[in-house]
Amino acid sequence: MPPIILESVLTCPRCGFAKRESMPTDACLYFYECSRCRTLLRPNPGDCCVFCSFGSVRCPPVQQQGACCATGN
Repeated sequence: MPPIILESVLTCPRCGFAKRESMPTDACLYFYECSRCRTLLRPNPGDCCVFCSFGSVRCPPVQQQGACCATGN
């Protein structure tokens, strides 16, 4: 199994601003406020967290198990 990546670059779909963030290993991040335009990001339908929707790397539970802590899928 490849190592779990714990950082992802979140990109705001509204303004395009990108910022590297650390991902929690034991929880999902449901909300994230863009540092530039202050848009509150929420996961897209079918995604468990903002990293899975807007990140360069999916969240650690999905990387590890293929399923997220929120959905259990």
